[in-house]
Amino acid sequence: MGDSTRRGDVTRRALLGAIGLGAVGATVAAWPRLTGSDIPGRGEDRLTIAIIGTQADAEARANLVKEFERQNPGIKVRIMAIQSVDWQDFFSKILTMVAAGTPPDIVNVATEGAQLFAERLAHPIDEYVTRDKEDMREYFADVHPSLVEAFMYRGHLYQLPIDWNAANMYYNTSAWNAARLPDPAENWTQVDFRAALASMKQAASGDFVPYYWTNRLFGGVVPWLYANNTSFLKEEKAPGGEWLWDEFYGDSPARSLLSGGYLWQQPNADAPEVYESFDFLRGLVVDGLGVRPEGGGGNTLVGQFASGRVGTTPAGGYWVQGLHEAGMKPTDYDVQFFPRWATGEGSELQRHQFGTAGYAIMKTAKDKEAAWQWLKFSASLEGMKLIFSNPNTTPSRRSMVNEELFGVKGPKHWKRFYDTLDRFPATGPIPAPPQQGSVETALIKNVSLAVSGSEAQMKSALQSLQRDLELALRSNA
Repeated sequence: MGDSTRRGDVTRRALLGAIGLGAVGATVAAWPRLTGSDIPGRGEDRLTIAIIGTQADAEARANLVKEFERQNPGIKVRIMAIQSVDWQDFFSKILTMVAAGTPPDIVNVATEGAQLFAERLAHPIDEYVTRDKEDMREYFADVHPSLVEAFMYRGHLYQLPIDWNAANMYYNTSAWNAARLPDPAENWTQVDFRAALASMKQAASGDFVPYYWTNRLFGGVVPWLYANNTSFLKEEKAPGGEWLWDEFYGDSPARSLLSGGYLWQQPNADAPEVYESFDFLRGLVVDGLGVRPEGGGGNTLVGQFASGRVGTTPAGGYWVQGLHEAGMKPTDYDVQFFPRWATGEGSELQRHQFGTAGYAIMKTAKDKEAAWQWLKFSASLEGMKLIFSNPNTTPSRRSMVNEELFGVKGPKHWKRFYDTLDRFPATGPIPAPPQQGSVETALIKNVSLAVSGSEAQMKSALQSLQRDLELALRSNA
């Protein structure tokens, strides 16, 4: 699929993050109404698992459910596919169910909503991981610790990452070759990137767009901020997590970097590095090298990229299946690490942005032990192979990012998907505090204005973004 939300298990490709919420009772009336099929039947003795998608998406997990029930004969499972426009709609419906007293037991949650759920709705899984540490050892040995850290919140673990995607840079080889460009170097800079866009524009004709990007958290302005060792929110890390890191990642080279989870508690839109990154993007837009970013997903973009009308765009492993279905051969495109910043503190880091997803056990779950068994099975190699049979996301297990999954349909350098974590340890998750909904609204509101006009207009938009973020972060999660 080409869209950044997979209808089913929600991955990092989700477009619009979790909503910022006040008291449930005060806002439930404004949320979308549920259909009868959205609400599990009362009195059913089943473990209910909510995903975003259609009934067909739920049915596609029949083999996973069947095998889980075979191995756990005392547990019956129902997959609830909740049709939603985006993450905001999905979370609204989940919270409506909570308020109505009919919540699911488990919800599939991506990075955008991880801290919202940890703060209000989810049950930590520390006790289960610790108790079943011998069973879990193989899982953690196969999963990069940065993905796990993304689901840490104030020292507690709430989810097991199942799949993930980084913002790598896809490029169309036909456009690249037409401009007589050599393959981009792994350590290329934003200066090299801009020069390549200019060459492609000069060599192309018609409605060709050298760089396409969208106005959202994933693949929007954030990866450029990360490349410049900054963000629109001040990044901190909570203490804690030793109970997990020392047990499972004690020998990892990244051990000293691991923490009790990320915290984003203060705005940072007035930082000079943020200004510098926005000004770079503004230059691309003003000079016709990049589109003015708009909100939305990737369905339309797949067709544009496949037809050769787009030169480069940020995306993760989730795009491979969509491009294959659109008729692109592996030689028609390739993927490179995101450019690093040429100068400044941290320029050597070449930091990337990623998002991940996994199941969260609700505080209201009727049988948390049964829910934990679902999390364990879904994260097992056996369970993940039942779900990830096509390259429409990047599995969290490095052993699954292999020739079998990506080698036939994927680009020449598909190994760069997981290498993004291995090569660049500072790579981090989408900045998504519990107030993520209002934070993302503030970002989206100001980005287009900032990059599509004069320098004075950009300065005004960044000042507005700083004020809007201050208000958003003061609100209740």
